[in-house]
Amino acid sequence: MYLDCVVDVPDIPGKITHQKKKNAVYIDFEYERIYYPERKYTIPKRVTIGKLDSDNPKRMVPNENFLKYFPEVELPVKKGTVRRSYTLKVGAFLVLQQIVEAYKLPALLDRYFNSPDLGLFLDLAIYSIICENNASQYYPDYAYNHPLFTENMHIYSDSKISGFLSQMTDEQSMGFLNDWNAARDHREKIYISYDSTNKNCQAGDLELVEFGHPKVDLGCPIFNYAIAYDTSNQVPLFYEEYPGSIVDVSQLQYMLDRSYAYGYRKIGFILDRGYFSRQNIEYMDQYGYDFVMMLKGRAKLVNELIMAHRGSFEESWNRRVKAYDVSGITVRYKLYESDRNDRYFHLFHSDEKQTWERSALKAKVERMAALMAPYQGKVMSVPDSYNQYFEVFYDQDGTFLALKEKEAVIERELKLCGYFVIVTSKKMTAEEAITLYKGRDVSEKLFRGSKSYLGNKSLRVHSNESASAKIFIEFVATIIRSRLYTLLKAEMVNNDRKANYMTVPAALRELEKIEMTRMGDGNYRLSHAVTATQKAILKAFRLDVADIKNKANQINERLKGEL
Repeated sequence: MYLDCVVDVPDIPGKITHQKKKNAVYIDFEYERIYYPERKYTIPKRVTIGKLDSDNPKRMVPNENFLKYFPEVELPVKKGTVRRSYTLKVGAFLVLQQIVEAYKLPALLDRYFNSPDLGLFLDLAIYSIICENNASQYYPDYAYNHPLFTENMHIYSDSKISGFLSQMTDEQSMGFLNDWNAARDHREKIYISYDSTNKNCQAGDLELVEFGHPKVDLGCPIFNYAIAYDTSNQVPLFYEEYPGSIVDVSQLQYMLDRSYAYGYRKIGFILDRGYFSRQNIEYMDQYGYDFVMMLKGRAKLVNELIMAHRGSFEESWNRRVKAYDVSGITVRYKLYESDRNDRYFHLFHSDEKQTWERSALKAKVERMAALMAPYQGKVMSVPDSYNQYFEVFYDQDGTFLALKEKEAVIERELKLCGYFVIVTSKKMTAEEAITLYKGRDVSEKLFRGSKSYLGNKSLRVHSNESASAKIFIEFVATIIRSRLYTLLKAEMVNNDRKANYMTVPAALRELEKIEMTRMGDGNYRLSHAVTATQKAILKAFRLDVADIKNKANQINERLKGEL
């Protein structure tokens, strides 16, 4: 990311080079030379630190790498041309501020950040929630018309933010995570939902970023990001960032080690099918951790169990799990031949799932046959994927003749439609198992939120330090937004309220309409009364009109010093 200022091109003979690309001239800095004795030559290591100012060949527009290699150069930290708006959007900020204070985040972060930086850190987290964006260059626009946590509500430029991000250390993020997890009640039995996603990186040469197996392939290198979420108390516990080439199943054991290091003993893990392996099961057994895990639907053991018990519970009214409209039965079995413990397999059947899975299977087989029909009588090789459902016939010269459906295979798959299996290490009912597993829904929404509602679908940074800093800020924003979601959902359940404005994005948009205006005497005051819809939203956070007025007065008092 390029900063909104210009600086002198560094005067370091032999270290600065110019590279012209299209309509810009980029400034490269040689930060190291590596000598290869076997070849007897030296290779310079260079990094782009900015681009030449079009109006002055001795000046340049710096990027984040400039801050890393030239930290002694002072950049403007506050926009001199920015004035605060006469109208401030305060509603969403006040709600989020209450969550921040309830979690004692300022006190926890204060151990690792000085006063100005602490306020900016919280402002960046709140900015990503309200504006659904993490791009530093747009932060000043947000700060222009919102209250801030910074001292005297200073509005910092994106160059200050870039410097702040590039100077953040692992000691700060790891220290916060240690304190955050130390504050949890380790005596309580909890279930942790652990899941990961991957994120694209569109700029920079980062150690963390590699080509891997993205869920949505944009042709970019990726890194992996995982969150451990306490489903019992509905709060994120910790996060992990790891290279994009590492698959989920390989990372689980490192997460288990981290959980133990944080002091968690009385816990269970809720995992999806991607984490299943014999090694991971045995590793959880060693720690004495329980687990609730979805099994792959086409696994041999799963199919055998379903076929063995098919027809014994689907129509039984007392096997019905009303909350999820499924029927379930529990059987005791071993996960694999050498398994030392019996596990509890919870077999479920859903009429709705059966209907659409059968329709999808029939459509798939018919589509495959239709795709190959034009090639009959031609010399060709039918794709191997057809062998699952078809016998393929060729002439002696390799001419494709016909497909014949494998009726027994298709009929067996049709019988398996509508079933799924959850396995648990601890004895429980089918209803308890599916209720625990469905607790993952919140953690899955966290990932969707981090990409869609926190602006973190991709990283746009040029340094490893800035990447780690943005991920850290995102996690704190996730803590805050998760609480926002939980309280809104609880309000809907308690009052049987299904209003569309009680979702997080809709509630934030509605709260943003609560504004303060600067009057002729220089004081900010609420612009208008709080609406009925806004009152309903505020109730979820135990706030009322009197609270809003009081907090608005506090904002005005903080701004008086600046005015």
